[in-house]
Amino acid sequence: MPVPIAEPPTTVATLPPPLKWAGGKRWQLPLLQPLWAPHRHRRLVEPFCGGLAVPLGLRPGQALLNDLNPHLINFYKWVQRGLRITVRLDNDRELYYAHRARFNALLADGGSESHEAASLFYFLNRTGYNGLCRFNRRNRYNVPFGRYRSIPYLTDLDAYREVLGPWTFTTQEFDEIPLRPDDFVYADPPYDVEFRQYASRGFTWDDQVRTAEFLAAHRGPVILANQATPRILELYGRLGFALRIVDAPRRISCNGNRAPAREVLATRNV
Repeated sequence: MPVPIAEPPTTVATLPPPLKWAGGKRWQLPLLQPLWAPHRHRRLVEPFCGGLAVPLGLRPGQALLNDLNPHLINFYKWVQRGLRITVRLDNDRELYYAHRARFNALLADGGSESHEAASLFYFLNRTGYNGLCRFNRRNRYNVPFGRYRSIPYLTDLDAYREVLGPWTFTTQEFDEIPLRPDDFVYADPPYDVEFRQYASRGFTWDDQVRTAEFLAAHRGPVILANQATPRILELYGRLGFALRIVDAPRRISCNGNRAPAREVLATRNV
């Protein structure tokens, strides 16, 4: 059985993620850095890279960063080129919905990999509700306007260009990632909670099982993070992961509950 360990979240001085991201893992860096340190020579692989909090904190020399969300990956690829935001940036409701309509029009017209799409994705992410990234079944971005008094927008993301430059970004199914035997894998799949609609399709329990089994078969070091639900703990334990329960900050809650959430860091070969 896993042993609960009280770990107060600690802020690490790193280049902050350029996007807001639901369930961001910057708070985990003090826990991950000691595990990563002996393996710094390895390639870091993150199958669900999301907001990039972990690679920006660990700063690997080599990284393969994957996400099923192609608009997120398009944004990062443009950042690698030296992204300058060219659309109007303002915390304004009317502008937000106009930009959202334009972004959806680009997706419908084959412009999803354009510079404009990357710029609009940045604006929508920074301005939309709670850092959510959500698409409906018609692949239309449908996050509502946020509730921020002020937003620190960037028009020049050059500070990220050098850091992201040597990393490889892909968008494919997690179990199609070509892992090397010595890769260090950090996996943070959509958590085993009710809301899992990070892409146009959801993330099911079968996906949770496939993720765990895929990573349990990897010969190199693996860290797998998830909500510490009973069935997740049973699944990870059955597959031979060492389980560590931690208290995570709760940043998004439909009922205003900010109590720490119980999460698990499951490790193999670390």
